[in-house]
Amino acid sequence: MFTGLVEELGVVRHSKKTGHTISISIQAEQIMEDIKIGDSIAVNGVCLTVTSFNNNWFTVDVMPNTFYDTTLKLLSGGTSVNLERAMAANGRFGGHFVSGHVDCTGTIVSTEKIENSTVVEIQIPEDQLHLTMDKGSITVDGTSLTIFKTTPNSIFVSLIPHTSKVSMIGNKRKGDLVNIEFDLLAKYFHSFMTRDKDPVIKQESKINATFLRENGFY
Repeated sequence: MFTGLVEELGVVRHSKKTGHTISISIQAEQIMEDIKIGDSIAVNGVCLTVTSFNNNWFTVDVMPNTFYDTTLKLLSGGTSVNLERAMAANGRFGGHFVSGHVDCTGTIVSTEKIENSTVVEIQIPEDQLHLTMDKGSITVDGTSLTIFKTTPNSIFVSLIPHTSKVSMIGNKRKGDLVNIEFDLLAKYFHSFMTRDKDPVIKQESKINATFLRENGFY
């Protein structure tokens, strides 16, 4: 579990693709203080497991499903990435509940400086827009943000100067892809409200009295 508050910008040392899997080595400083094998690290919002590390770098593996569903396949040596360690149980909770399980990718439509903020419009797949709302939370490349406006096919977020400085979204330009994770509460609520409409879930269970008798339960 993460908060969406980026701890530091790491730099990809190398990214080795084998089929639809990737081994990525990332240089970092702050998050290396207490790192160990098996730790969960959010890399551009994707929860990955540390498989090896040295004094100033660590390695993670990307599975095929993650390869297809995220922007990690686009990473190359020298690319900066947002990094966050899993949330400590005794720490302050400053962002929102983030699982590190990316739902889809979005496309930067525009960026605009308005006084001390940077307003970013992000196109979201139409079949996912029902999970967004004004003043709702969203995670973009691992950064916890608040939606301040929605359209039929996009959302708008506003970056304070600090967020622009410490996370990669401040460097994004029109056409760039970003990892999107929708608010957990929105996803759970939608799942509960639509469960009865799902034909797979609605189909009658094969576990009945006859099935139990035939299989020796009574």
